[in-house]
Amino acid sequence: MSNNHTSLSIVIPVYMAENIVNELVKRITQAVNSITENYEIILVDDGSLDKSWKKIQENCNFDKKVKGIKLNKNYGQHNALLCGIRQAKYDLIVTLDDDLQNPPEEIPKLLEKLDEGFDVVYGYPKNEQHGLFRNIASLFTKMALKTTMGISIARHVSAFRVFRTTLRDSFSDYKGSFISIDVLLSWGTNSFSAFPVNHDQRVEGKSNYTVRKLINHALNMITGFSVLPLQIASLMGFVLAIFGLLVLIYVVGRFLLQGSPVPGFPFIASIIAIFSGAQLLAIGIIGEYLARIHFRTMDKPQYFIRQQTNKSSPN
Repeated sequence: MSNNHTSLSIVIPVYMAENIVNELVKRITQAVNSITENYEIILVDDGSLDKSWKKIQENCNFDKKVKGIKLNKNYGQHNALLCGIRQAKYDLIVTLDDDLQNPPEEIPKLLEKLDEGFDVVYGYPKNEQHGLFRNIASLFTKMALKTTMGISIARHVSAFRVFRTTLRDSFSDYKGSFISIDVLLSWGTNSFSAFPVNHDQRVEGKSNYTVRKLINHALNMITGFSVLPLQIASLMGFVLAIFGLLVLIYVVGRFLLQGSPVPGFPFIASIIAIFSGAQLLAIGIIGEYLARIHFRTMDKPQYFIRQQTNKSSPN
């Protein structure tokens, strides 16, 4: 394992994990102590309703390397991550989930891969099992990531990642209310890689990423960070215009050659329905983009910090 990593900031969004926090901090500390003495563990409580914040405070009191941030409400995983990333003060940032499915003991492997000259390295699971609908939703999300990030390894994107803190400067002024850390990282570099790591069983509870949330996340990425839907609407309009022209040629040609119009109300009704549906779809897509522009002008906060413990001082 490389010893070139002089400083690490480990950022973990925490939500309803009161029974896991102690073990999480213990295992991270053991894993990172073998790499460097210069590290910090930033735990961001994303509006938990249980005693997660109390557990975070206890760990902060015991170890000054542990920093605690409590958000005023549940803003979402990526918002909590962004909050922690902005507080990080060391050269490299490691992120992972709070459920210990991402084993902290695998962090050295990601750092070794980063040493090969990459700016971002993901640890993707060797064997991860989900239900059919969850797998379909995950595939949809990966496709959205590939579209918005424009990188070939998008299918391996995961919450277990390490990246250079300097990349933070590329999205320091971002004020949008919807956040995708991975898309924001792609604004600063094309140097991505991924490495297979172990993926443990969840200690307790269930994933907060339901099928519905995954699909919403994918849709938000596509409409928030790309113009693909508008391009699809434009292409659909072009195809339907060609189709309408061909129908017109058919109707006029039939009338000129046979002297009779095309019979049947259903035919005309179906043509109208096709064009009306396409128009409504295009209007809906444009409306989605206009709504996002409106929300950005409102300056809705990405998060609001209620309390901090052992406050970090970012560079």
